[in-house]
Amino acid sequence: MAKRPVEKYDFKAFGEAIKAARTGRKESRKQVSDEMYISPRYLANIENKGQHPSLQIFFELMLRYNISVDQFLLDTPTQKDTKRRQLDALLDDMSDNGIRIVTATAKEISEVEKEDK
Repeated sequence: MAKRPVEKYDFKAFGEAIKAARTGRKESRKQVSDEMYISPRYLANIENKGQHPSLQIFFELMLRYNISVDQFLLDTPTQKDTKRRQLDALLDDMSDNGIRIVTATAKEISEVEKEDK
């Protein structure tokens, strides 16, 4: 039977998002590789060359870094992209006092943006 001609999905954007999230957390490639039981080279290839990760590693990286796969896999992504998911994760760990500060800051930013329009 002939192989069905299917264009392989390009994982470069996903790899770039993983690398940005990892470096944003100041995690070394070795640290992440050790914790996930994968080789540093495998992680480097995912981040830099868009290597297709196994489904399990894809899932673990997505959860570890709060990456929204919708923005990479769907033509019309859902409303919560990676940045919003990462912000949600930060907010989940924040105290009520911290939430009040972030809320006040967000309100001020919203007002300034309305004035600029």
